[in-house]
Amino acid sequence: MTAPTPAYTRAARLPELLQQRIVILDGAMGTMIQRYKLTETDFRSERLKDHPKDLKGNNDLLVLTRPDVIGEIHRQYLAAGADLIETNTFGANRVAQDDYDLGALSYEMNVAAARLARQCCDEYSTPDKPRFVAGAIGPTPKTASISPDVNDPGARNTSFDELREAYKEQARGLLEGGADLFLIETIFDTLNAKAAIFAVDELMEETGERLPVIISGTVTDASGRILSGQTVGAFWNSVRHARPIAIGLNCALGATLMRPYVEELSKIAGDTFISCYPNAGLPNPMSDTGFDETPDITGRLVEEFAQAGFLNIAGGCCGTTPDHIRAIAERVGKYQPRCRHAAPFTSLIGA
Repeated sequence: MTAPTPAYTRAARLPELLQQRIVILDGAMGTMIQRYKLTETDFRSERLKDHPKDLKGNNDLLVLTRPDVIGEIHRQYLAAGADLIETNTFGANRVAQDDYDLGALSYEMNVAAARLARQCCDEYSTPDKPRFVAGAIGPTPKTASISPDVNDPGARNTSFDELREAYKEQARGLLEGGADLFLIETIFDTLNAKAAIFAVDELMEETGERLPVIISGTVTDASGRILSGQTVGAFWNSVRHARPIAIGLNCALGATLMRPYVEELSKIAGDTFISCYPNAGLPNPMSDTGFDETPDITGRLVEEFAQAGFLNIAGGCCGTTPDHIRAIAERVGKYQPRCRHAAPFTSLIGA
């Protein structure tokens, strides 16, 4: 017999909330940072004034150099109704930060980002509406499954072990900083995701902590596949061993194009909850946010998902703002969350 999964040591109320209502995730961080029109000086601060590489655009670094900006953005999403706030750590891992020669700061970034999000969530939490810190773990700029050289299909610019070590360092920082759950997101390569899952499991085994894990893949085009070639169904079956509290999709597509894939997941992933946080439509450089959809349009489209019974977690990705999240929260709040078709997590949720 398989040993029962230990009860969650953090975010213990989250499974219950997911059964009661659709839980709201926050929106894009990059879109909001762009509004501040930060300069190279903002990214450097006094601490990194002599760093040899340009740092503008390294948004993860801002938790150290401009935490006031990141905190203000977190609070705007919380005020808009978000239950889950992602840490500003999408690329705060050693593999990604090595592009800026800042790999040595990756652990510190994650601790600082989680502490900042924790402080903001604690300010807004109430007994009726607890707020949770989702430790964001992005895919890194490298892929373990795909060659970076079209002339050499066997070439790789990273390995499973390199990714696992980077993800474990990141997850440890998030855990120390006060994250309630791990969000392994924007997955374009399932092997990268497996390295993150392995790292998180290893960390939880070592520390005795047991946090919920949300896994979110990215369908890159109308083929319905992630970049490394898997269909949504194949992706789910590749990661279901991790027993995530939720499986879902985010980024690359707006809600309209994402709909059939979210519907498929909602049908086949019967033993867990479903999350969805689409882009605000397609890129549009003429728009204030860089994307097509207004809050009303995105809210209406995500409402259709809720009405169809697909959702347990709803939020926004690229191009979404606090206004988008407010619109989503108001619209999906009228609907019951999706019911799971099976219940292998009974030891976790008391079902």
